[in-house]
Amino acid sequence: MASQWYSLVSQKLFLANTLLAKLGPDADCGNTGQNSTAEREALSQGATELILRARQLLLIMIARCHQHKAAKPVSLAELGALFPYEVHEVQLLKQLSETPGSWWCHLDQLEAALSQPPVTRKNVTDENIIAISVDQGPDRSFAALQTTLTAITTLAKSIEDQHSEW
Repeated sequence: MASQWYSLVSQKLFLANTLLAKLGPDADCGNTGQNSTAEREALSQGATELILRARQLLLIMIARCHQHKAAKPVSLAELGALFPYEVHEVQLLKQLSETPGSWWCHLDQLEAALSQPPVTRKNVTDENIIAISVDQGPDRSFAALQTTLTAITTLAKSIEDQHSEW
């Protein structure tokens, strides 16, 4: 049963990778040589949403691997609450969620950024120019998304391999 969930997680990750390939530096973008700003944004947000969906499905996959057939946890806390004992995968994900710069934290930042309207920026003129540091939000570059995608893909495959041995 868990392998069906792994297939679903893998499907989302594969589709995200397909979108990222169109966004990447080596992408064949047709006659213009580059994607329009709207196309790049759509590819970036689409890949991010698919990776976020895969992360959510990964939680369900882990629950299924541990015989919780009806559980559909939507958060790491809900997943952890399913088990009266320590589960390696949950501990690993908790550690990732507490590690700044981890792929789990990167996805948390991306999810928060995509769930908020864009910040209104004040127009800069000679009268109101002040040097300040502005938070640009999470790294949504091709390289950052690819790194996160690779990390979650590796973890999902590792969990599937470990549990398919039984």
